[in-house]
Amino acid sequence: MIDSLNALMQGFGVAFTGYHLVLMVIGVLLGILVGVLPGLGAPNGVSLLLPLTFTMNPVAAIILLTSMYWGALFGGSTTSILFNIPGEPSSVATTFDGYPMAQQGRAAEALSLAFLSAGFGALVGVILITLLSSWVTKFALKFSSPEFFGVYFLAFASFIGLSGAPPLKTAVSIGIGFALAAIGMDSVSGGLRLTFDYDVLLPGVSFLVAVIGLFGIGELLLTIEDGLKLQGIRAHVRPRDVIRTAMTLPRYWVTLLRSAAVGCWMGITPGGPTAASFMSYGLAKRFSRNSTNFGRGEPNGVVAPETADHAAGTSAMLPMLALGLPGSATSAVMLGGLMIWGLNPGPMLFVERPDFVWGLIASMYLGNVVAVVLVLATIPLFASILRIPFAVIGPAIVVVCFIGAYTIAGRPFDLWLALLFGFLGYAFKKLDYPIAPLVLAMVIGDKAEDAFRQAMIMSKGSLSIFWSNGLVGTLMLIGLTFLLWPVIGAIVTRLSTTSMRPTNSG
Repeated sequence: MIDSLNALMQGFGVAFTGYHLVLMVIGVLLGILVGVLPGLGAPNGVSLLLPLTFTMNPVAAIILLTSMYWGALFGGSTTSILFNIPGEPSSVATTFDGYPMAQQGRAAEALSLAFLSAGFGALVGVILITLLSSWVTKFALKFSSPEFFGVYFLAFASFIGLSGAPPLKTAVSIGIGFALAAIGMDSVSGGLRLTFDYDVLLPGVSFLVAVIGLFGIGELLLTIEDGLKLQGIRAHVRPRDVIRTAMTLPRYWVTLLRSAAVGCWMGITPGGPTAASFMSYGLAKRFSRNSTNFGRGEPNGVVAPETADHAAGTSAMLPMLALGLPGSATSAVMLGGLMIWGLNPGPMLFVERPDFVWGLIASMYLGNVVAVVLVLATIPLFASILRIPFAVIGPAIVVVCFIGAYTIAGRPFDLWLALLFGFLGYAFKKLDYPIAPLVLAMVIGDKAEDAFRQAMIMSKGSLSIFWSNGLVGTLMLIGLTFLLWPVIGAIVTRLSTTSMRPTNSG
């Protein structure tokens, strides 16, 4: 512990310079811009920025990239709340209650809650990295394919068991997501699946394109149906409104702590920010006294996913540095950057380049503070967009959505996919099917399948491998409990109702 604190102080000496602070500001502002524009997101933004860092010092380069990462995570919440269009897949859950709050004229409150909760989650994540960096490698080395699958199974099962949507509709949505994630080349066998001899389907279907269509185009179609109006959304953001919202944050302390714990766990394991935000939202709804208010502008519905999202996004840096195992798409891009800079992620990185590792950890404290301040300062700018007539902003959003879809891979076919997903999102909302499980399955479905098949190869087809040790057995047991929770709850409710009925005597 003492050694970690001493190393952290040395890291602050490396990170706290004028040059690095300027890089943090530039990175955060670029990240907010990337996060606000649908379809770009942190992975693509970092990928675009990465070539510019090849001539930079590795410490300065990683500070710039991580600051962009923090900014993108914050920026993705802005369009989720103001337009119901998540700039990041991990911001999808924020739309569930953030957008209704904005429709009720509480945009400033929703944005302030989102950013302050995100800052708390990020802080917990960085503290966790500081405390665990000395021994996390020993624990993480216990993870193999069965444990990875256990984490993914837990994420899917918790969504079915803890979501307020009908379990059957949730399962159907997840199934469609699995099918979409399977399109393209099988990473295990190398064979092609569900391409139907169309070359454009060989790379698969990008979940970013799906998110743009499902939430961006789909929401616009619903808005057009409602009469070309963004009903009820007005934002008058003043500094005292932000301060007032900050004063109410302690009342959500249970949600903050629980969501931070979920986020840190899903960040260290390969669950990632998207799964963490969904799971945290489900837990908040399940254990809230105001569960019926979720989806209608419940503040806890904003606090939970934002806290978990940023805790996971920050914690994902730990396995990347300690083991070279990226816990998120963005950290995977950064992993490539480390290798290009001549650094080898792993336990020896902490020994060979302590200035790099602890300078990065120190910059994560400073960078997230800078991100919170800057994103709160830009609230009036983004809120002013709401005063633009929908007849003007609507086509602009369509253009941005299609530009974002095209930017991902530069394929014209993705424009048609975005439009197709837009109609699918419209149909899902009209039929009351949850969209979030579909996105979740697309994001981590292929990873879950790979982990399952690799585990089956290891065990020669025996499912007993998922109960072969305490770690994977605990993950599977909790996952099965969540999966069967609707049935268990129905049985308990029926038994309690039966026991309360008066018995007829004589």
